[in-house]
Amino acid sequence: MDYHIDIEFKPLNEAISSLHTYICRKSHKKLDLSPSWAQETRIKLTPDLAEWLDRLAIDQEWKYAFLLVHLCPESDVPAFVNWLSKHSTGDLYERISPYSSSFPVDMNAFRDKLLRLFTMWQEQYFGHISPQILSSLEGVAAERKNAKSTLPAWQFIDETTNGLIFEPIPNLSKLVLIPQYHFQPINVISHFNQITLCYYSARVDLSEEDFLSAHDYRILRSLGEKSRLKILRYLHQGPRTFIEIHRHLKLSKGITHDHITKLRSAGLIHAHFEGENLTVYSLRAGALDRLQHAIMDYITGK
Repeated sequence: MDYHIDIEFKPLNEAISSLHTYICRKSHKKLDLSPSWAQETRIKLTPDLAEWLDRLAIDQEWKYAFLLVHLCPESDVPAFVNWLSKHSTGDLYERISPYSSSFPVDMNAFRDKLLRLFTMWQEQYFGHISPQILSSLEGVAAERKNAKSTLPAWQFIDETTNGLIFEPIPNLSKLVLIPQYHFQPINVISHFNQITLCYYSARVDLSEEDFLSAHDYRILRSLGEKSRLKILRYLHQGPRTFIEIHRHLKLSKGITHDHITKLRSAGLIHAHFEGENLTVYSLRAGALDRLQHAIMDYITGK
């Protein structure tokens, strides 16, 4: 492994993750959160903030918000806002330039937007979330830090991210893995020259129901479709690109993508990345073994 691996978590990370989750409307139906989460959250917001968030989109500029959250030495939203407010436009260019050759179109407007956005989101939503969310994520991060020294790097990344593989690429010196709750089971990956930030699904299940975890149940449900089993059988022969899988199934690209997405969310296949670019998929056979144990533990009441 030619790059260093860090595990990081601070409440500020989950703040931007929750904002990302709300803004990314097209993903709401795919999340572990209640299908009504976005509507319930919107009711808690002032009309001004709700309408503003409705107009926002996940675009190239939004990536720089993730970078600034990473670069900020503070841990929570009020401290981040205070830190960011003290940075001039020139300061922000200097902060970002080692990581990117491009910048927000209007840096001053971008900074002011983040200051207002994070302040309002903290006051109206994030400051009122269950403390159990943050404590669970802190526990996940601590457990992963302890496991880091006991596993080969590739296995550590695989187990932590539920199937992601980050190939070494020129200039990549650090991979930062950040557990997140709101956007489960989807990961958010941002690459900036020498650093890749991966907000990975922490597989935190706060339900008190006496049943399989949301993650284990997702694996079970993902197997109940013929085309997905065909994909797993095809990947048993070796890594394949999306186009190769699409041609093998003889289905539309949209349907093929949906099947692959469900297999990825379940952790049944590896997704190989070069920076932010997803190159190929491969079989993650160990997930099937873990599912068998989870089902038997549930049936036998262990």
